[in-house]
Amino acid sequence: MATLVSSQPTPEQLVADLILLFDLEGRGGDKFIGRRQTEGTGRVFGGQAIAQALVAARRTVPDDRHTHSLHAYFLRSGSDEFPIEFRVKRDLDGRSFSNRRVVASQQGQPILNLIASFQKPQEGLHHQFAEMPDVPPPEDLEPETAVRRRFAETMPEGLLRNLMLRPRPIDVRSVELRNWQSPGKRKPVAHCWFRTVAALPDDPPIHRAVLAYASDFQLLSTAIQPHGLSFHMGQIKAASLDHAVWFHDAFRADEWLLYVTDSPWSGLARGFGRGQIFTRDGRLVASVAQEGMLREVKAAR
Repeated sequence: MATLVSSQPTPEQLVADLILLFDLEGRGGDKFIGRRQTEGTGRVFGGQAIAQALVAARRTVPDDRHTHSLHAYFLRSGSDEFPIEFRVKRDLDGRSFSNRRVVASQQGQPILNLIASFQKPQEGLHHQFAEMPDVPPPEDLEPETAVRRRFAETMPEGLLRNLMLRPRPIDVRSVELRNWQSPGKRKPVAHCWFRTVAALPDDPPIHRAVLAYASDFQLLSTAIQPHGLSFHMGQIKAASLDHAVWFHDAFRADEWLLYVTDSPWSGLARGFGRGQIFTRDGRLVASVAQEGMLREVKAAR
């Protein structure tokens, strides 16, 4: 078996590349072009399209308004061979709220529609009913990059092995074993800590873009846990259909955040997942929901 490549970009380089991914090129008339991110799959990662669309919308909103929600529909699979064009429609600029619609396209075909709402910060009533689960701290958990690297050593050369070895700008530490680590049926609940591998600028829109990017990590995988199947084993064909994020409170994406996901339902070739994101001190700072296509790939006889 070939020796694993030892040269890796620094954490600072990985995070700089992630920030660059969100640095859209303005083309005038509320049109923007997003940079490509090549992962080797030929497809655009859903979190990338969501985050870039959010950044495009944010570029048309006054600086004193912060994203409080986004709702996105995936229409077609994007290709990592082409940049993505984002066109923004300014639907509302009220005294407290702004609303934007974004169409993301490639080669003249829409691949994603996104609606985002922005609010001028205000004082108001507050409560938090959700409690942060009692899980091990991130320092007691192994980084997923190390887990993936060890898993890749057992794999033949190919796309999946390359994906396992790809350096990532976000450090993820899972509380439970992932589907590809331990086959078998289990409850549709998962917990993981995440943060960027290096510091981010003191720019709240960047932190929201990073959270939107990371929010697409494990929702659909949680939905297949009761069925004992794995994406990595080629047992499931999946595609995100829609994705929503509500930003509740201030946070930093370069500090540890706990992502709690569950899946209350799957059926009719679809799976539904929910997520809650907490800071280390127990504040609920974001909620997520996603539905995706889930089709079991039957083994050939």
